[in-house]
Amino acid sequence: MHLAYKAAFYAILGCWFVFLVSFAVREHKPRARERKRDRTAVIGMALQFVSYFIVWYPPLFRQQFLPFAIHSPALPWIIAGFLIAMGAGSVWLVDAASRRLGKQWALAARVVEGHALIQDGPYRLVRNPIYLGMLGLLLATGLLLTRWLPLAIALALFVAGTRIRIRVEEGLLREAFGTHHDQYARRVPALIPGIHRKFSRRNAA
Repeated sequence: MHLAYKAAFYAILGCWFVFLVSFAVREHKPRARERKRDRTAVIGMALQFVSYFIVWYPPLFRQQFLPFAIHSPALPWIIAGFLIAMGAGSVWLVDAASRRLGKQWALAARVVEGHALIQDGPYRLVRNPIYLGMLGLLLATGLLLTRWLPLAIALALFVAGTRIRIRVEEGLLREAFGTHHDQYARRVPALIPGIHRKFSRRNAA
């Protein structure tokens, strides 16, 4: 096993550790009182979980680090560095966005008392930076470990699950904030910077 692969593997594993600990800590912090919840988002959460399971399932791992012959000793380290940077950046984005939400953060799709429509920090770039970070971590892990067909399936499941969660959550926000949310949605993309997609129930007029 190439040393670059080992370095990338343990770095990505460390990213996952930070990611999971961060979620566990925030799950136990005091929260604002809930005003409304939509349990439909649980379906999307389940699809995201399955996608993560696929990229970490050992029988679906690739047999080699790179799917082609290595002609440069620097190439594996360049690729490993890219994947490590992707994983670390994704975890940072999730943490920064979660901290910006404060007591509004939750795994469930909900609106709380005194809920604010956050539009600064990571939310200036995309409306759902936590899901973007989760996608980046999935990609970094899958590109390091997983065979291409299972990785494609994992990505499809993650996008489907994320689409469900965004539709549900933004439906609650639109109900709470009306035209203010619609204006924000017109200005800032849902998931990928620079790319507007129809993740919501309807486009703002």
